[in-house]
Amino acid sequence: MFSSALKSFTSNISSNYSISPNPSSFSGPWKIFDGKKKSTGKAVSVFVFDKKSLEPQGGGLGPRSSASSLKRVHEEVIERLKREASNLARLRHPSILELAEPVEETRNGLMFATEQVTASLAGLLLEKDEQEKAGGRGGRSSRYVVEEGDGKGRRRRELEIDELEIQKGLLQVGKGLEFLHESAGLVHGNLTPEAIFINAKSDWKISGLGFSGPGENSNKPTSLPAISLSEVLNHDPRLPRSVQLDLDYTSPDFAMDSNVSSAADMFSLGLLIIALYNSPHKSPIETNNSLSSFKRVFSSSAAVPSQTNNFLSSAPVPKDLVSGVLPRMITRRPAQRLTAREFQEAQYFDNILVSTIRFLDSLPAKTPNEKQQFMRGLPRILNQFPKSVLEKKVLPALIEEMKDRELLALILQNVFKIIGMLPSGKRSFTDRVIPRLRDVFLNAPASKAAVQDRDSAKEAGLMVLLENMNTVAENSSGKEFKDDILPIIIIGLESPTHSLVDASLRTLSAILSILDFSTVKNELFPVIASVFAKTSSLGIKTRGLEALQILCGGTTDSEEVSSDGLDGMMPTKPKGPSTSILDKYTIQEKVVPLLKAIKTKEPAVMMAALSVFREVGKIADSDFLAMEVLPIMWSFSLGPLLNLQQFQAFMALIKSLSSRIEQEQTRKLQEMGSSTASAATNSNNFNSFGATANGNSSPAGVEGDFESLVLGKKSPPPGSADMMDDWGSTSVARPSVHRAQSQTSNAPAFAWSTPSSTPASRQPNLAPPMSTARTITPDHSLSTFASLQPSSSSANVAQSNYSQPLQLSRPGTGAGLGMGMSMGTMSPPPLPSTNNILTPSPNPAIDWSSASKAQANPWHTSTTTSSMSSSMARPQQQQQSSFALPPPTASPYSSFGIAPPPQKPGGGGGMGMGMANGASIQGQQGAQGGNQKQGMDKYESLI
Repeated sequence: MFSSALKSFTSNISSNYSISPNPSSFSGPWKIFDGKKKSTGKAVSVFVFDKKSLEPQGGGLGPRSSASSLKRVHEEVIERLKREASNLARLRHPSILELAEPVEETRNGLMFATEQVTASLAGLLLEKDEQEKAGGRGGRSSRYVVEEGDGKGRRRRELEIDELEIQKGLLQVGKGLEFLHESAGLVHGNLTPEAIFINAKSDWKISGLGFSGPGENSNKPTSLPAISLSEVLNHDPRLPRSVQLDLDYTSPDFAMDSNVSSAADMFSLGLLIIALYNSPHKSPIETNNSLSSFKRVFSSSAAVPSQTNNFLSSAPVPKDLVSGVLPRMITRRPAQRLTAREFQEAQYFDNILVSTIRFLDSLPAKTPNEKQQFMRGLPRILNQFPKSVLEKKVLPALIEEMKDRELLALILQNVFKIIGMLPSGKRSFTDRVIPRLRDVFLNAPASKAAVQDRDSAKEAGLMVLLENMNTVAENSSGKEFKDDILPIIIIGLESPTHSLVDASLRTLSAILSILDFSTVKNELFPVIASVFAKTSSLGIKTRGLEALQILCGGTTDSEEVSSDGLDGMMPTKPKGPSTSILDKYTIQEKVVPLLKAIKTKEPAVMMAALSVFREVGKIADSDFLAMEVLPIMWSFSLGPLLNLQQFQAFMALIKSLSSRIEQEQTRKLQEMGSSTASAATNSNNFNSFGATANGNSSPAGVEGDFESLVLGKKSPPPGSADMMDDWGSTSVARPSVHRAQSQTSNAPAFAWSTPSSTPASRQPNLAPPMSTARTITPDHSLSTFASLQPSSSSANVAQSNYSQPLQLSRPGTGAGLGMGMSMGTMSPPPLPSTNNILTPSPNPAIDWSSASKAQANPWHTSTTTSSMSSSMARPQQQQQSSFALPPPTASPYSSFGIAPPPQKPGGGGGMGMGMANGASIQGQQGAQGGNQKQGMDKYESLI
């Protein structure tokens, strides 16, 4: 393998360049490797000659050959090859192969580096022959491959040769010959397809200057020796044909006249042109490198290429070449031949495409006005160019000219049009355009003038870039876009020029698909939010709202119309993002505050904000919509500048969001209510004395068992009537469910207590059991309800707590007293409560002495008693109900003078239930019969 032999070529080139292990192409005795300079990364081609290739290949030596003569011949070949590389260093021209590293001689051969080349013209023609034999271009794989830049593999080189490529290449060769003949005073001497290389830009470059020398009539000073025709014309069988003069492309001036002139190169160029169109692609003269065969061919006119025999080409030759160019090049007399300058002016090159290429080649020498006119007219003919010419010739020339700021905008317009036309546009854009854009917009040093005044030319170029962001996104990878393109967009967003900011915001729908969520949220969105918050332009404000709408998952495509499918047209797919780009937290905490901070009431801004609210409503939580979004929308909808249609648009969205909130809240409450599936079906359970917290009756013994468990006491047997301690004890009355269920009589029972013999801190709590269920408010419009005055000095009751009526009373009858008399019991005064539900008041609002004036209750029936008992339970079910009642008189019993009966075991059930359900308060309520009207007036004045 030659790759192993390459390692033995130790030189400065092999140390400073990374060289591919396999050759990419061949040209004569040279093997060409792709290389890259380690310090700069510049791509080059490394030409390597192996001395072992000069060794005879089996029987090449004659019997009289000696080792010394063979060595001398080899040395002459090596000197000629070294002179070939040295001439490249001496001759500098766009059509001459550019030398990157001078030739170095190693122990095993020679090595030098040039600009990167794709192949030689001979290799390209051989490729075409093999493709034609295999049945077309796609019949076989190309043997010309290139290593990928990232080292991940190899790809086929795109090698094409069409009419325009040939025209362009021949024109460049003509320019190179003109330089050699007129400026350098040299004759090439061996102009063959092996001596012409095609570089990465698809330019044809002249090389193979090993046989070059001054012409006979040249007066140009040169250090090169004259061509020794006697040595170069005689073929040496001991040497490979690749290191000897190729007689198939040699002029008869050399072989028959021994005349060295520039006209000889023009004859060779004519044979080369025929080879380009011939099939197979070779010279029409075949001599087998024999001088005698060459002379025999030119002794017969039929064997010499001419217009009569179609120049011995098996394929058609273009008419312009047949009629005006080849007859004046392939002619026996040198004086009748075209010069290199005349060759470039031939009718064959007179077309718009070739003229465009010629203008591109001379573009640096044109005036600014000519450059601008050329760039404006170039887009009209770009579609006429072959794709290979666009990629390898036109695009590189335009990118190179981007250093001219005045032409930046015009050049970028052509660049983006070319990228859109190329099938391999992504590779070209990544390899060539992006690095140049980075240099122009990101890495360019800021001049003092640019700091003081805005660079209008650069801004114009930036505007073109932003307008073509769809093309940029389609031809960029995510990492390249984030690293190189996104910073340019941010420059546009932060620009003081409103048109640039507007164009940058309009690119959002194109770039979101290529950026990841973290980049959008942390790098792009903060810039957009800052621009939106700080701008004073109405247009930027509206455009910013459109950007926020897209970030929330919306689209601004006006052509996106929902279709029901009845019109026979396919529904249009949305072009924008279909899902939210930002997360819900960012939308609620960042986007909505931006909308809330809008000060202007312009209809355009309001309607753009409405579109954002519409997207927010699809994502945000219902409670956030209710508390944050709807108030803002109501404020915007009432703007003084909105017309009827705009207001109705706001109302439609408000109603839609409100309906969503209502549905979600209803569903939430239904799900919460489903956990209480054992709810009572009887609505009267809300008024039962044994109701649980949610209004349902507890099973017998559950509540008592729980209290006994947590208090560490034994639960009473099921047959016990009460759970209270003895009279005057410190225990609190706890109504049990079995007592509430045993209440079958219509007359309520009362529990007695002695306030004078029990300390305030140990008095039983007469408050009703706390309930978490809904409560109902008594109907205060009835005239039969008594009213209580608010406590004026209670320290534990808030000022806003008012006394509430406790039970129904009839005017003038003393209902409370009559009820107590009819049931055979009297209600004792209320005791101080430890939970501030009943608080002693120093200013009694009830005349306790009037309670002794008992009257007969004319309505004392079982029905009335039952209804009154039900009404007494209503105010006790209210949570935190506070009543301020004055303490009783100093009597140890009550103002009625009746002593409480002794407590009997198991017999205080009715009395205990009355105590637990506020029967004592009922007696106090009845004592106010005489002050009914006055109390109602005071209550109404308070409420």
